Amino acid sequence: MKQLVKELGLSALQSQGDLLGFYNGEELVFVESSWYVWTFIKRLWYYGLNYLRMSTWVEENLEKLMRIYRYQSHDFAFSSNEGLLHALGGARFTHLLNQTMGEAMQEAGFSQRFINEIAVPIMQFCFGQGVDMNAFAGIIALTGTDPGLWSVEGGNNLVCNELLSASKAQLISGTVLSVEEKTWQKGRSGHPANLYEVTYLSETGITTALYDILLIATPLQPEIAHITLQNFHPPIPDFSRRYHQTVTTLVHGRINTTYFGYQDPSQFELSSIFSMDNPKLFINSISVVSPVKKTAPKQPLGPPVWRVFSPEPLTEEQLNLLFSSYGALEEKKWLAYPQYSPPEKSPPIILHDQMYYLSGIERTASCIEMNVIAAKNVALLAHHRWYKKMDKVDQEDLHDRLKTEL
Repeated sequence: MKQLVKELGLSALQSQGDLLGFYNGEELVFVESSWYVWTFIKRLWYYGLNYLRMSTWVEENLEKLMRIYRYQSHDFAFSSNEGLLHALGGARFTHLLNQTMGEAMQEAGFSQRFINEIAVPIMQFCFGQGVDMNAFAGIIALTGTDPGLWSVEGGNNLVCNELLSASKAQLISGTVLSVEEKTWQKGRSGHPANLYEVTYLSETGITTALYDILLIATPLQPEIAHITLQNFHPPIPDFSRRYHQTVTTLVHGRINTTYFGYQDPSQFELSSIFSMDNPKLFINSISVVSPVKKTAPKQPLGPPVWRVFSPEPLTEEQLNLLFSSYGALEEKKWLAYPQYSPPEKSPPIILHDQMYYLSGIERTASCIEMNVIAAKNVALLAHHRWYKKMDKVDQEDLHDRLKTEL
């Protein structure tokens, strides 16, 4: 993403070092301080070396994941998501898909207290699930508390808009209804060719179009995309898995600090609170929403906008518990990410001869960066298979081979 932002002439906004607390339903079990040294001392006192161990453990795995950028810069591609992960980190990397985050953290030497009070709330904030999710997605979630996090100035959606403009692609606005394999005679004496007929609904009605290569970049889940894949030989199997619902509620109001144990609101300095696993809790997290512009107009001395993640829509009673007063409110239910349940089996990338599926990568971990990696991989894969450049596909030992080329 950073490379795309740079190439498109966009700017990045760094996170502002907001303070974070972890809540068990009765009290905040750990609260960061605006004085970093004091936060560091508290981490050592509460959790020993677990925080340092987490930083090292995550960094080791991210270094392996980052090998993909070098592989893709040399135009290498992979025909399966498991094959991609294996090329990055070997059998150990693919094994992370087949064990829970809790199991992986216990193997790595983390205390159960640290897992319950720190890791579980981070998992719930990122994926709405606990440490029973797969370990690879869990490690990606732990990066969500990294102080080096950033966003795109003006909104992350600008990346998509600018990429579309830079590609000079023709955008057809419509809802895809079905994809069907068709045999088409090219010219009077040409050989028959397999094409893909896409039927979609646009403002002008139902339309069809034929394509040589097809890339599907939406989860093939009945609740998300009602796309029928018909008349394929052999039939394309159903590999849909349940997606996890998250409810996002934006609230312009004053947080009820007493709910989180602060009787004096002036002492409350937190910008985010992550919840532990407690059936009595009705939220996964609550955070202040930051402006998307560096030059945002000066805000009046009033309440901020809060973003609440919860498994179900908030009731009026629950809103009154969280906020002492509030005005504008916006709620959005969405199927944000897969319901993780290891062992994970990622859907195929190649659905048919020249039909590819990007969103299967979300079964390993669902985030913007993983989808960008999958998009470039599929683009390279489709190119190499079309032009028969198979020496660029599914190559092993790339890490060692590319080091010797330096």
